[in-house]
Amino acid sequence: MTDSGLLPPDNVETVFRRLSEAMPGRSERAKGPKGQPDAFRSCISCMLSAQSLDSNTAKASRALFALAQTPTGMLALSDAEIIDAIRPAGLYNNKARAIRRFCRQLLDEHDGVVPDTRKGLLAMHGIGRKCADIVLSFTFGHDAIAVDTHVGRVCRRIGLARGPTEAKIAEVLDERAPGWAKEEGHFWLIQLGKRICKSRRPQCGRCPVGDLCQYHAGEGASDG
Repeated sequence: MTDSGLLPPDNVETVFRRLSEAMPGRSERAKGPKGQPDAFRSCISCMLSAQSLDSNTAKASRALFALAQTPTGMLALSDAEIIDAIRPAGLYNNKARAIRRFCRQLLDEHDGVVPDTRKGLLAMHGIGRKCADIVLSFTFGHDAIAVDTHVGRVCRRIGLARGPTEAKIAEVLDERAPGWAKEEGHFWLIQLGKRICKSRRPQCGRCPVGDLCQYHAGEGASDG
Protein backbone atom coordinates (compact mmCIF):
# COMPACT_ATOMS: atom_id res chain seq x y z
CA MET A 1 0.00 0.00 0.00
CA THR A 2 0.94 3.64 -0.37
CA ASP A 3 0.95 6.11 2.54
CA SER A 4 -2.56 7.08 1.52
CA GLY A 5 -3.78 3.52 2.01
CA LEU A 6 -4.33 3.07 -1.72
CA LEU A 7 -2.71 0.65 -4.15
CA PRO A 8 0.64 1.82 -5.53
CA PRO A 9 0.61 3.07 -9.15
CA ASP A 10 2.13 -0.11 -10.59
CA ASN A 11 -0.64 -2.19 -9.05
CA VAL A 12 -3.28 0.22 -10.36
CA GLU A 13 -1.89 -0.32 -13.85
CA THR A 14 -1.97 -4.10 -13.34
CA VAL A 15 -5.57 -4.01 -12.10
CA PHE A 16 -6.77 -2.21 -15.21
CA ARG A 17 -4.71 -4.49 -17.49
CA ARG A 18 -6.31 -7.56 -15.99
CA LEU A 19 -9.81 -6.08 -16.06
CA SER A 20 -9.36 -5.15 -19.71
CA GLU A 21 -8.76 -8.84 -20.44
CA ALA A 22 -11.41 -10.29 -18.14
CA MET A 23 -14.35 -7.88 -18.41
CA PRO A 24 -16.40 -6.73 -21.42
CA GLY A 25 -15.84 -3.18 -22.55
CA ARG A 26 -18.15 -0.73 -24.28
CA SER A 27 -20.68 -2.67 -26.36
CA GLU A 28 -22.47 -1.52 -29.49
CA ARG A 29 -25.64 -1.37 -27.41
CA ALA A 30 -24.14 1.13 -24.98
CA LYS A 31 -25.98 4.40 -25.57
CA GLY A 32 -26.32 7.73 -23.85
CA PRO A 33 -27.67 7.87 -20.32
CA LYS A 34 -30.85 5.81 -20.16
CA GLY A 35 -30.70 5.37 -23.94
CA GLN A 36 -31.28 9.03 -24.83
CA PRO A 37 -30.20 10.21 -28.30
CA ASP A 38 -28.81 13.66 -27.49
CA ALA A 39 -26.97 15.57 -24.79
CA PHE A 40 -29.99 17.56 -23.58
CA ARG A 41 -32.18 14.54 -23.01
CA SER A 42 -29.21 12.66 -21.55
CA CYS A 43 -28.77 15.36 -18.91
CA ILE A 44 -32.47 15.44 -18.07
CA SER A 45 -32.60 11.64 -17.78
CA CYS A 46 -29.58 11.69 -15.48
CA MET A 47 -31.33 14.25 -13.30
CA LEU A 48 -34.45 12.07 -13.18
CA SER A 49 -32.44 8.97 -12.26
CA ALA A 50 -31.46 10.26 -8.81
CA GLN A 51 -32.85 7.84 -6.20
CA SER A 52 -34.97 6.20 -8.88
CA LEU A 53 -35.06 2.67 -10.30
CA ASP A 54 -34.00 2.43 -13.95
CA SER A 55 -37.48 1.26 -14.94
CA ASN A 56 -39.10 4.27 -13.24
CA THR A 57 -36.58 6.67 -14.76
CA ALA A 58 -37.38 5.25 -18.19
CA LYS A 59 -41.11 5.75 -17.66
CA ALA A 60 -40.61 9.33 -16.50
CA SER A 61 -38.25 10.12 -19.37
CA ARG A 62 -40.61 8.73 -22.01
CA ALA A 63 -43.55 10.69 -20.62
CA LEU A 64 -41.62 13.94 -20.35
CA PHE A 65 -39.96 13.75 -23.77
CA ALA A 66 -43.29 12.98 -25.37
CA LEU A 67 -44.22 16.53 -24.29
CA ALA A 68 -40.95 18.36 -25.01
CA GLN A 69 -37.46 17.54 -26.28
CA THR A 70 -35.70 20.91 -26.11
CA PRO A 71 -35.04 23.43 -23.33
CA THR A 72 -37.40 25.93 -24.95
CA GLY A 73 -40.14 23.33 -25.24
CA MET A 74 -39.56 22.21 -21.66
CA LEU A 75 -39.94 25.74 -20.30
CA ALA A 76 -43.20 26.11 -22.21
CA LEU A 77 -44.71 23.32 -20.10
CA SER A 78 -46.52 24.10 -16.87
CA ASP A 79 -45.18 22.88 -13.54
CA ALA A 80 -48.13 20.50 -13.32
CA GLU A 81 -47.36 18.99 -16.72
CA ILE A 82 -43.72 18.33 -15.84
CA ILE A 83 -44.56 16.95 -12.41
CA ASP A 84 -47.25 14.63 -13.76
CA ALA A 85 -44.89 13.29 -16.43
CA ILE A 86 -41.92 12.62 -14.13
CA ARG A 87 -43.93 11.34 -11.16
CA PRO A 88 -42.69 7.72 -11.58
CA ALA A 89 -39.11 8.84 -10.88
CA GLY A 90 -40.00 10.22 -7.45
CA LEU A 91 -38.91 13.50 -5.84
CA TYR A 92 -40.90 15.06 -8.66
CA ASN A 93 -41.34 18.52 -7.14
CA ASN A 94 -37.61 19.01 -6.62
CA LYS A 95 -36.75 17.45 -9.96
CA ALA A 96 -39.27 19.63 -11.81
CA ARG A 97 -37.68 22.75 -10.30
CA ALA A 98 -34.21 21.49 -11.17
CA ILE A 99 -35.23 20.80 -14.75
CA ARG A 100 -36.62 24.31 -15.15
CA ARG A 101 -33.47 25.90 -13.72
CA PHE A 102 -31.26 23.72 -15.92
CA CYS A 103 -33.20 24.66 -19.05
CA ARG A 104 -33.21 28.37 -18.22
CA GLN A 105 -29.47 28.36 -17.52
CA LEU A 106 -28.82 26.40 -20.72
CA LEU A 107 -30.66 29.02 -22.78
CA ASP A 108 -29.29 32.05 -20.95
CA GLU A 109 -25.65 30.99 -20.82
CA HIS A 110 -25.17 28.49 -23.67
CA ASP A 111 -27.79 29.32 -26.32
CA GLY A 112 -29.46 26.00 -25.54
CA VAL A 113 -26.36 23.91 -26.32
CA VAL A 114 -25.18 21.47 -23.62
CA PRO A 115 -21.49 22.06 -22.70
CA ASP A 116 -19.17 19.24 -23.76
CA THR A 117 -16.59 19.67 -20.99
CA ARG A 118 -16.65 18.45 -17.40
CA LYS A 119 -16.15 21.98 -16.10
CA GLY A 120 -19.00 23.27 -18.23
CA LEU A 121 -21.36 20.47 -17.24
CA LEU A 122 -20.59 20.79 -13.53
CA ALA A 123 -21.44 24.49 -13.73
CA MET A 124 -24.98 23.58 -14.81
CA HIS A 125 -27.72 23.40 -12.22
CA GLY A 126 -28.61 19.84 -11.24
CA ILE A 127 -25.55 18.21 -12.84
CA GLY A 128 -23.16 16.47 -10.45
CA ARG A 129 -19.90 14.66 -11.11
CA LYS A 130 -21.47 11.28 -11.94
CA CYS A 131 -23.96 12.76 -14.37
CA ALA A 132 -21.28 14.93 -15.98
CA ASP A 133 -18.96 11.97 -16.53
CA ILE A 134 -21.76 9.77 -17.86
CA VAL A 135 -22.77 12.42 -20.39
CA LEU A 136 -19.13 13.02 -21.35
CA SER A 137 -18.48 9.33 -21.89
CA PHE A 138 -21.70 8.10 -23.46
CA THR A 139 -22.93 11.17 -25.33
CA PHE A 140 -19.77 13.06 -26.27
CA GLY A 141 -17.38 10.10 -26.47
CA HIS A 142 -14.79 11.60 -24.11
CA ASP A 143 -12.57 9.46 -21.91
CA ALA A 144 -14.14 9.54 -18.45
CA ILE A 145 -14.77 6.88 -15.80
CA ALA A 146 -18.16 7.61 -14.28
CA VAL A 147 -18.45 6.47 -10.66
CA ASP A 148 -21.79 4.99 -9.64
CA THR A 149 -22.61 2.72 -6.70
CA HIS A 150 -20.96 -0.34 -8.28
CA VAL A 151 -17.82 1.44 -9.44
CA GLY A 152 -17.45 3.24 -6.12
CA ARG A 153 -17.70 -0.01 -4.18
CA VAL A 154 -15.11 -1.73 -6.38
CA CYS A 155 -12.69 1.18 -6.14
CA ARG A 156 -12.91 1.33 -2.35
CA ARG A 157 -12.49 -2.41 -1.91
CA ILE A 158 -9.59 -2.85 -4.29
CA GLY A 159 -7.85 0.33 -3.19
CA LEU A 160 -7.99 2.13 -6.53
CA ALA A 161 -9.57 5.25 -5.04
CA ARG A 162 -11.47 6.28 -1.94
CA GLY A 163 -13.38 9.26 -0.65
CA PRO A 164 -16.42 10.31 1.37
CA THR A 165 -18.57 10.64 -1.76
CA GLU A 166 -18.76 9.12 -5.22
CA ALA A 167 -17.75 12.51 -6.62
CA LYS A 168 -14.54 12.48 -4.55
CA ILE A 169 -13.82 8.89 -5.56
CA ALA A 170 -14.24 9.93 -9.21
CA GLU A 171 -11.80 12.79 -8.69
CA VAL A 172 -9.16 10.52 -7.13
CA LEU A 173 -9.73 7.79 -9.72
CA ASP A 174 -9.31 10.26 -12.57
CA GLU A 175 -5.87 11.16 -11.18
CA ARG A 176 -4.77 7.56 -10.64
CA ALA A 177 -6.20 5.62 -13.58
CA PRO A 178 -3.87 5.28 -16.58
CA GLY A 179 -4.95 7.33 -19.57
CA TRP A 180 -5.40 4.31 -21.83
CA ALA A 181 -7.96 2.84 -19.38
CA LYS A 182 -10.30 5.81 -19.20
CA GLU A 183 -12.18 5.07 -22.42
CA GLU A 184 -13.59 1.75 -21.21
CA GLY A 185 -12.64 1.66 -17.53
CA HIS A 186 -16.21 2.44 -16.43
CA PHE A 187 -17.47 -0.67 -18.19
CA TRP A 188 -14.79 -2.96 -16.75
CA LEU A 189 -15.35 -1.73 -13.21
CA ILE A 190 -19.14 -1.78 -13.33
CA GLN A 191 -19.16 -5.32 -14.74
CA LEU A 192 -16.78 -6.45 -12.01
CA GLY A 193 -19.12 -4.91 -9.45
CA LYS A 194 -22.22 -6.53 -10.90
CA ARG A 195 -20.78 -9.98 -11.62
CA ILE A 196 -18.18 -10.61 -8.93
CA CYS A 197 -17.57 -7.79 -6.45
CA LYS A 198 -21.19 -7.70 -5.29
CA SER A 199 -22.30 -5.68 -2.32
CA ARG A 200 -23.39 -8.48 0.01
CA ARG A 201 -21.57 -11.56 -1.22
CA PRO A 202 -18.44 -10.70 -3.20
CA GLN A 203 -17.07 -13.73 -5.03
CA CYS A 204 -13.43 -13.04 -4.27
CA GLY A 205 -12.31 -16.48 -5.44
CA ARG A 206 -13.38 -15.64 -8.98
CA CYS A 207 -11.93 -12.14 -9.06
CA PRO A 208 -9.19 -11.50 -11.63
CA VAL A 209 -7.54 -8.97 -9.28
CA GLY A 210 -8.17 -10.75 -5.97
CA ASP A 211 -4.47 -11.06 -5.15
CA LEU A 212 -4.12 -7.27 -5.38
CA CYS A 213 -7.38 -6.36 -3.63
CA GLN A 214 -7.08 -4.84 -0.16
CA TYR A 215 -10.56 -6.01 0.85
CA HIS A 216 -9.70 -9.60 -0.02
CA ALA A 217 -6.36 -9.30 1.75
CA GLY A 218 -8.12 -8.07 4.89
CA GLU A 219 -6.23 -4.81 5.03
CA GLY A 220 -9.22 -2.86 6.27
CA ALA A 221 -10.48 -1.50 2.98
CA SER A 222 -13.86 0.14 3.26
CA ASP A 223 -16.71 -2.11 2.22
CA GLY A 224 -19.57 -0.52 0.36
